[in-house]
Amino acid sequence: MDYARKLFDETTQRDSFLWNTLIRGYASIGPCQEVPVLYKEMHRTGFSPDHFTFPFVIRSCSAISAIGEGKQAHCNVVKNGFEFNVFAQSSLITMYFQSGEISDAELVFCGMEERSIVSWTAMVAGYAQNCVFGKAMSVFAKMIDLGIQFNEITLVSILPACNELGYFSLGRSIHDVVIKSGLGSYISLANALIAMYGKFGESEAARSLFETMPVRSLATWNTMIAVYEKNGDETVAVGIFRRMVGENLSFDSVTLLSVISACAGLGNLEIGRWVHELACKRGLEIDMRVGNALLDMYAKCGKIDFAQVLFQKLLPSKSVVSWSAMIGAYAAHGHAKEAIELFSKMKDERITPNSFTFTSVLAACSYSGHLEEGLRQFDSMKKDYGINHTVEHCACMVDLLGRAGRLSDAYEFVERMEAKPDKAVWGALLGACRMHGNVEMAELVVDNLLQLDPHNVTLYVLMSNLYADAGRWEDAARMRRRMKEKEMKKAPGFSLVEIDKKNSSACFAG
Repeated sequence: MDYARKLFDETTQRDSFLWNTLIRGYASIGPCQEVPVLYKEMHRTGFSPDHFTFPFVIRSCSAISAIGEGKQAHCNVVKNGFEFNVFAQSSLITMYFQSGEISDAELVFCGMEERSIVSWTAMVAGYAQNCVFGKAMSVFAKMIDLGIQFNEITLVSILPACNELGYFSLGRSIHDVVIKSGLGSYISLANALIAMYGKFGESEAARSLFETMPVRSLATWNTMIAVYEKNGDETVAVGIFRRMVGENLSFDSVTLLSVISACAGLGNLEIGRWVHELACKRGLEIDMRVGNALLDMYAKCGKIDFAQVLFQKLLPSKSVVSWSAMIGAYAAHGHAKEAIELFSKMKDERITPNSFTFTSVLAACSYSGHLEEGLRQFDSMKKDYGINHTVEHCACMVDLLGRAGRLSDAYEFVERMEAKPDKAVWGALLGACRMHGNVEMAELVVDNLLQLDPHNVTLYVLMSNLYADAGRWEDAARMRRRMKEKEMKKAPGFSLVEIDKKNSSACFAG
């Protein structure tokens, strides 16, 4: 582009074709920032843009988030009589969607006299990118009804909507269409299908598609690793990463985020440290997201000292995520004092806490029995930071009140909750009832839990044990009979240990 620009600048006699050629080059190759500048210079020198000019100008404004310049270009589209040009209008739809101005994109689409596959796809993709999945699906359905032939970009755009709306059968049908129409050679479409299968827990279907791909991109590998990690198959996720390394394939920070999370889930410190070394060799440790993930991994593997070292290394660029991860690490390991002190230091450094920060702080207060501090922080969330209380925050407060023996206050707190209490909230209260031997309240709590999870055998076992501890043998026997009548059996517990660098599981009666 530098050489092309020099030739252009040395040309004394320019025409619209030359201007459009240079604008198109910058729009396609970059830097896109040059396009609005050239466009204004084209106007100043007396050349009028045409229907070839506007799509590239608008596309560049979209790429650099220059919505002001994009709107000026839209005005010029109308002034120059190209308001019904399908290419310019399709570019405008994409620009407005990428700027989050959905209503403007809809106005352009509704005003089109002629619509192409590009226009329809821009609407589907725009809605999906802005998480308006219902409308994305409606536009796609209308395309089908009108017999408009979709392309691979349309399908890539609609698959995330299938994921979010739970339309697995449609996603599978799209895969069938891809196979029949020969669109399977498009890597981005295959990647989207792998992600779709992963979203619905169909890891093996995703793996089958992955293995049959003739060409795989980095995004393909990243998607496959993420599928297994998100579905709880951390060992397989790490195995695929080992395969990448063994084949000398490049990886990036996105790859490492999934792999490090898998190591954290496994609690496998040795593999975690190996991944950390690879991150350092590739210079990816300086990525804030990777650093935060490593910090969390070391904490979950029980190495709080390693987490502390990483936290200090992140200075001075620590984000709220780094602070929250370290506070959470302290809280999870029972270092409540350190967690609360770090939270105070975080505020002193003018780092605004988020919802996750408060979850960790409240958990720390609960573990340590700091009731007044917990109540104060809970009230501070809305009053000082405008953060709404989530179910997780409420579960921490119920646990905090319960541990302090204030069971009546905890029960009243649950009844006053704005959000509907879930199993975690009622479970925290049940744990407190068990701790303090309050059988009567435990009965009320279990009734609520059974409405949420009627086949949870653990609840029957807990109530039977509570009755037995209170000397109510007939009630304990009744609970056991109900378990037999419902043919419910308590699953044995499993413990995962590492022997000779291999994971082994041991079963024990619980």
